[in-house]
Amino acid sequence: MENLKAQINKNNVPDHIAIIMDGNGRWAKLKGKQRVFGHKHGVESVRKVIEGCADIGVKYLTLYAFSTENWNRPKLEVKTLMSLLVSSLKKELKTFQKNNIKLNAIGNIQSLPEKAQKELAEAIEKTKNNTTLTLTLALSYGSREEIVNVIKNISKKVVNNELQFEEINENIINNHLYTFSLPDVDLMIRTSGEQRISNFLLWQIAYAELYFTDTFWPDFKKENLFKAVLDYQNRERRFGKITEQIENINE
Repeated sequence: MENLKAQINKNNVPDHIAIIMDGNGRWAKLKGKQRVFGHKHGVESVRKVIEGCADIGVKYLTLYAFSTENWNRPKLEVKTLMSLLVSSLKKELKTFQKNNIKLNAIGNIQSLPEKAQKELAEAIEKTKNNTTLTLTLALSYGSREEIVNVIKNISKKVVNNELQFEEINENIINNHLYTFSLPDVDLMIRTSGEQRISNFLLWQIAYAELYFTDTFWPDFKKENLFKAVLDYQNRERRFGKITEQIENINE
């Protein structure tokens, strides 16, 4: 692991990494356990990845913790996930403070159980002045729902003459997203072998590098993160330009 870390160019670390933490249920099934067993072990991977991001200088980490579609899962699994959220926030708060980590949340937070909302709000308030890493939990989050809300809110401002139609641009849209305080995603990682986006940060990953791994989330540790970052650093990010233009900018 230290060898992998040493290979990372600290001057080319992605500012913002987003992760679809997939495979908890299948990991548990392979071990003859219930799905909730996988979710519980996935919490340890969250801790390791946060530490890994802090180690190499990543400023923003966004984790897809619970989607709008996840409410359709079996009631026991949903209840367990909400309980895990509450217990993890309580348990990790000291770690957040010790490592100067700021907690953030995006999504339809009002749809979460009251106890989860309370613990989340308290953790966000207590860590609001931390500066090393901003950890964002996407909870009851769906990107299409987010975009629909953006359109509604901007339309309301146009109707109320608070905003002119001609003024609508990318910056206006960005400022109405849940992620208005975050930069665009540089690297999006999905675990478990699935190769799809699953309604996650559709606007924000427009120019992100996508990295897919067969590793199930409970097995995803620091070394897996470092491999993803090294892969990212071996890519040429052109943003619509050609190689020669990028080389001229860097000279």
